Amino acid sequence: MKFRINRSPRTSTLPAPDPAPAPAAHPVEPEAVEAPLSAHEIDLIRASVSVVEPQAADMTVYFYAILFARYPEVRPLFPPGMDAQRGRLLRALLRIVDLVDDPESLVRFCGHLGRDHRKFGTLAAHFPAVGECLLASLARYAGSAWTADIAAAWTKAYGVVADVMISAAEADEAVRPAVWPATIVHRVSRGHGIAEITVRPHMPYAYAAGQYVSIETPWWPKHWRYYSPANAPREDGTLTLHVRAVAGGSVSSALVHRAAVGDVVHLGPPLGDMVLDAAVHTDLLCVAGGTGLAPIRALVEEVARRGGRHQVDLFLGARTGAELYGVDDMLRMAQRHHWLSIRGAVSHEYIPGIRGSLPEVLAEYGPWYQHDVYLSGPAPMVVSASETLTLGGTLPERIHHDPFETPVLSIP
Repeated sequence: MKFRINRSPRTSTLPAPDPAPAPAAHPVEPEAVEAPLSAHEIDLIRASVSVVEPQAADMTVYFYAILFARYPEVRPLFPPGMDAQRGRLLRALLRIVDLVDDPESLVRFCGHLGRDHRKFGTLAAHFPAVGECLLASLARYAGSAWTADIAAAWTKAYGVVADVMISAAEADEAVRPAVWPATIVHRVSRGHGIAEITVRPHMPYAYAAGQYVSIETPWWPKHWRYYSPANAPREDGTLTLHVRAVAGGSVSSALVHRAAVGDVVHLGPPLGDMVLDAAVHTDLLCVAGGTGLAPIRALVEEVARRGGRHQVDLFLGARTGAELYGVDDMLRMAQRHHWLSIRGAVSHEYIPGIRGSLPEVLAEYGPWYQHDVYLSGPAPMVVSASETLTLGGTLPERIHHDPFETPVLSIP
């Protein structure tokens, strides 16, 4: 099967996404978007996914094998090791399937992917190759469940996704680079495998407090990992990243144990909607576990930059007091700003102060239904805290956090 993408506006009911939003503003979403797929087509796609999902790991191996065999020119776009990449492909596919009946969210998600993919060297010409191999992989692993109607639904869905990603990338190309070289200008160890690394981009780098950025090191080309700046935008343009070395993590270990002042890294475009402009309420609840403090700290700085028009309750959590990362810095900020209150909690040590997991402590100190909530930290904590807050009356749309996994559709 040869896969073609017709870029004519008449072939898609989804509008092209707007260019990248102003860095300090929450992205503007489409006011009204017509569903690109019928209810029957959505049912077909989801049914086919349920068939192949038990074999998803094998399917992704097969997908990349035939992609590289049929189109060897795309192989240099990927890192030598493909294990992490296969998982990202699967997560992205599942996320797209989740959103096929939510066109506005689908546009937003695929627009982010399209803009972020520019740093890999992705071209519009690559998308038909990926679509062809994706459908071939789905057909192989769906077996007898694969029908002409399912193939047609997937072809239509992938065409919509590709159109949005390509349009987003083209709009983004008109206003900013794909990659920003940045020099490490400061580095300090914080213990427990954590380092604070400050970089100065060689070109202006516009982002909003609370967003996250991808970084590539010179020691692991084509390996990108995502970190949140721990500061609101500064006049000197520098960004400070909090990096914890993860067992088996090539990029994090290189940044914590190998990087030095003067080294040059690369930044991808900023991503994420966990920004201050998303807030409706004046009162904010911020919850941070471990190095999840970074985007929360940036948001607190942004509140200060805007004149302290919000009341901020900040909860920091860790297993032990020694791991209660960044608390001294945040206490100093609370001394300077009357609208900021800080509470630290530990879950696995008896020390003076608050004891318990962050979700337990939030339930004790709530309710928080009149607050906008910003959560950052390990995924289990974010999930549990979200459930606790929802049970306490906080509306789900007022709970903001980054994706648990940053997905990549087809290119590393």
